[in-house]
Amino acid sequence: MSLWKAIRKTAVARLLTLRWMGQFTDGVFQSALASFVLFSPERQPDAKSAAAAFAVVLLPYSLIGPFVGTILDRLSRQRVIFFANLFRALTLIFIAGLVRNGATGIELTIFVLLAFGVNRLILAGLSAGLPLLLDLNGVEGRNTLVSVNATAVTGGTVFVVIGGGVGIGLRGLLEGELDANQADASLIIFASLCFLAAALLSLRLRKTQLGPLPHEVRRQSAAAAYKEMVEGYRFLRKVRDCFSGIAATAVQRGGLTALTLMALLLNRNTFNDPTDPDAGLAGFAFAITVAGIGITIGAIVAPFGVRKYGRHAWIRYSLFASGLLPIALAFNQGEFFLVVTGFFAGMSGQSVKVTNDALVQSRIVDTYRGRVFAVYDVVVNGGIVSGAIVAALILPPSGESAILPMLIALTYFVVATLLLRKSRFNSDF
Repeated sequence: MSLWKAIRKTAVARLLTLRWMGQFTDGVFQSALASFVLFSPERQPDAKSAAAAFAVVLLPYSLIGPFVGTILDRLSRQRVIFFANLFRALTLIFIAGLVRNGATGIELTIFVLLAFGVNRLILAGLSAGLPLLLDLNGVEGRNTLVSVNATAVTGGTVFVVIGGGVGIGLRGLLEGELDANQADASLIIFASLCFLAAALLSLRLRKTQLGPLPHEVRRQSAAAAYKEMVEGYRFLRKVRDCFSGIAATAVQRGGLTALTLMALLLNRNTFNDPTDPDAGLAGFAFAITVAGIGITIGAIVAPFGVRKYGRHAWIRYSLFASGLLPIALAFNQGEFFLVVTGFFAGMSGQSVKVTNDALVQSRIVDTYRGRVFAVYDVVVNGGIVSGAIVAALILPPSGESAILPMLIALTYFVVATLLLRKSRFNSDF
């Protein structure tokens, strides 16, 4: 089945629409939070505060990860996605009220944790359910999964970027009429309405269409969630190529996060006047947009690379390529090299991610797929938080550092050479 034929299938098209609507809304929401927390005139962030913001966003993914797999392997994934979107819409109303009043304390942190935590159910449920909408028989079926998965993940990333751009644009329009906090709160209300729309879009899929399979549905206590995640981890260890691919993806995402923090600080405090946060936000948005273009191209070329070299070799080559431009950035940290590095890191990194997603989806049976994707999310988010912590320890407030990009490049090369070596990383495991 060709990519176009697969996407034209009603169920696949509805899943993609649902996913992309949610991720567009994520972009709007994240742009409002970034503006409020990192680009407010009264707050000048350093690497540690920026890393803390990343940790707040990602911590809930790891905390609820053990429960995600159990829920997605036991309850209707379509229903879980519906109620999760409704919950996010409600949560954002409370966040908007706190932002409007300028609250930055524990209460805002708690609601942000809830909003991002429940998103794990949505994305993991969509990833786990996608293979059930496709015919995976034969090599052509597996290649179609790579292509559709690349389209889903990359389209989602593009819509996050678009949502961020829309959010920044709307905020600019609102600032003339409202103060900064009111403008950010209005954006978050808009995001809440978009999450409500995503919940309604999920109703276009049948209750059982995304799985789990009927014979797997049974009720289970929450106390068994961690035990089930351990079972998923043990099963994953037996499929060694998937385990290695997940570890490599986590390392790549961690390095990309460190580069993102570097870009944020350089645009906020070095390339622009620190007293002009709007200029810093615009520069950072441009860098992220160019990286988003790279991500799109990376997903487009991934299916062709897989057909020519195979999934395992393509992941290895892509991770190695991820380390080339950070070396140049280590020697020249001007705006041009920063943007170019973001472009190529996004392009090669997305090739790693979408190819490995398809590898895991096709190699893991549906009985364990939800739990394995929960493990996948926890490991990758652990890598992202680790990258943020390393960046916080190395980067000065200006964001200028030759050590960080060189360390990222070295890590990529070591993992590609040792963990993903051909004798260890292949389809025989």
